[in-house]
Amino acid sequence: MTISLSLVTTWSPAKDGEPMGYGLELTNNGDEPIRDFQLGFSGPARIDPTATLENGILLRRLSNHTLIAPPQGFVLEPGEKWTAIARGLSYGLRHWSDGANSAYVVLSDGTIVTLATTPTQAKGHNSPLLKGAAKFPIPPKAPVPLSIIPWPQSVATTGARTAPPGFDLQPQGEGAGRAAAAFAGLVDDLFPVEGIVRPLSEAGMPVSIVHKPGLAAEAYEIGFTADSATVHATTRQGMFYGLVTLGQILRGARQHPQTFVFPTGGTITDAPGFGYRGCHLDVARQFYSTAEVSRLIKLLAWNKLNKFHWHLSEDEAWRLEISAYPQLTEIGAWRGHGKALPPLLGSGPYPTGGYYSKNAVRQIVALADSLAVSVIPEIDIPGHSYALLQALPELRDPNETGEYQSVQGFPNNSLNPAHEPVYRFMETVIDEVLELFPAGIFHVGADEVPLAAWSGSPLALDMIEKLGGPEMRRKHEAQFNQLGNHHGADEIEGSPTALLQAHFIRRVHDYISSKGAITGGWEEAAHGDAVDKGKSFVIGWRNVEVNAELAERGYNIVVSPGQRYYLDMANGVAWAEPGAGWAGWSGPQETYEFEARAGFSEHALTHLLGIQACIWSESMTDRAIFDRLVFPRLSAIAESGWTLPERKSWDRFKALVGTMPIMYGHWSEH
Repeated sequence: MTISLSLVTTWSPAKDGEPMGYGLELTNNGDEPIRDFQLGFSGPARIDPTATLENGILLRRLSNHTLIAPPQGFVLEPGEKWTAIARGLSYGLRHWSDGANSAYVVLSDGTIVTLATTPTQAKGHNSPLLKGAAKFPIPPKAPVPLSIIPWPQSVATTGARTAPPGFDLQPQGEGAGRAAAAFAGLVDDLFPVEGIVRPLSEAGMPVSIVHKPGLAAEAYEIGFTADSATVHATTRQGMFYGLVTLGQILRGARQHPQTFVFPTGGTITDAPGFGYRGCHLDVARQFYSTAEVSRLIKLLAWNKLNKFHWHLSEDEAWRLEISAYPQLTEIGAWRGHGKALPPLLGSGPYPTGGYYSKNAVRQIVALADSLAVSVIPEIDIPGHSYALLQALPELRDPNETGEYQSVQGFPNNSLNPAHEPVYRFMETVIDEVLELFPAGIFHVGADEVPLAAWSGSPLALDMIEKLGGPEMRRKHEAQFNQLGNHHGADEIEGSPTALLQAHFIRRVHDYISSKGAITGGWEEAAHGDAVDKGKSFVIGWRNVEVNAELAERGYNIVVSPGQRYYLDMANGVAWAEPGAGWAGWSGPQETYEFEARAGFSEHALTHLLGIQACIWSESMTDRAIFDRLVFPRLSAIAESGWTLPERKSWDRFKALVGTMPIMYGHWSEH
């Protein structure tokens, strides 16, 4: 008996009176009929809780994981096809990567058959599907003679010579030695066999690295002569950035000698426009190995980004070893058919996942520190905690009833601010996390708590009454069993939910502060002014305007609007482009030209810390999609974080960005 099955998914938007249709076509390519089977599938798009299923039975739905069966008594004969059509999705499919990207069949005896999946076919779309980073060819003549990203504050170089084969680094002092060692390791990893650092005996050009007092923390100066260069800086970070600039100039001149030069005289003087230049990575929706995280940090350093925001927990997974709670990773780090967390976002029926051991974290933090990158851990609370609560169900109010759902379709996914064991848990986690991350920042998330959260919890209702009075309690009781989230994440400002969240965040923030650390959060952490503005910062993500509003209120702000800086958003509107679309789209030029300072008053600008790219991973099952979505937009954001607005130039940037390395080496063929 040969079991051979294949699945095709199709998408038809609502048109001419026909409702939207998400088609699932399962073909029996084997030689035996099958009956009493189930079909499981997952991908970024979610079957809506109220969806109807034509020619099928909906058995289970958890966020983007769906399990369906054919009608009672149905037999799928060899060579035949079973087609079911779902009418109703949480959002209409916008891009080819939105549909199912993993699927499997459970046979009547429990055997699991993994199915190959192909990208969802959209009615009326037949252009080639796009993957891999878009190529920006190096032009024969560039607007500038030197290849440097981000572009420096002042470039006053003269002359041109044949690029040296590499640099013989000659550091003076401990800081210079550490900067030189970090740079040598970086270029060996990013550009193996190029020999960018080499001794005099192999024609390495002497580069002195010298401490100079009085420069800003990340500033540097480079002086050129006909046969040497000198990097001056006050800190090892500044020295390192000077070396990165030299390395970029060298690579450009060596690889594209008709376009770029290596100078023989003059100076470069440089310092960043923003002190916070970040990149976030969501490792919960998809898992990235220590090697992948390390590679990304090296790319951040080559772009002079200095903050790595590590999104370690989500509804879909918990990724950090916590000694006091081994269940968090034993249960919360793995997904599969029949497990506490089912296959989600393409993870497949067999157990897949992973987590970062404390040893791995220490390695990554040390690497990042050597490359002038601070690592900011995020444990997303009180919402986005489904995996956590699957691992530690005792953190729920035992008398809670009913169901609420997050915008991503996870039920009852929020830590209960009225349940005292939650705080003992949080204090233990904070202690262990701060020990691992010496940057002294704990990011609490605080985003997207559903409006109906805890409406069936007696403990929570009692706390609402205590904090806001009987009317607030009645208002929250009316949310019982309300799903909400019909048009994106619920807006909770001013609600009983926000009252509870503020109480929770305030208490957690006070504990973080007692440890001498700073609290980070998404913009919702500002609800109810729950955090001390002098000991915290928030990241504005919902829209452009919210950043200036929060800064005006005195919050230290990092700008990361989903419309421009969320790198999971597609590069364009075409179906052929991969990625998400809820916030719109942003091509490399739109991303580059966005100006974070726009709309800020002089007072608000004093609270603008900087900017951050966010890499959300729902679409990233295929790493060629990662390369297309992240590059070159990551470099565009890096230049916006370093280079002052008046010195930015899209024409210059697009002529240079083709010299920058990418993560996995997938380049677009179209």
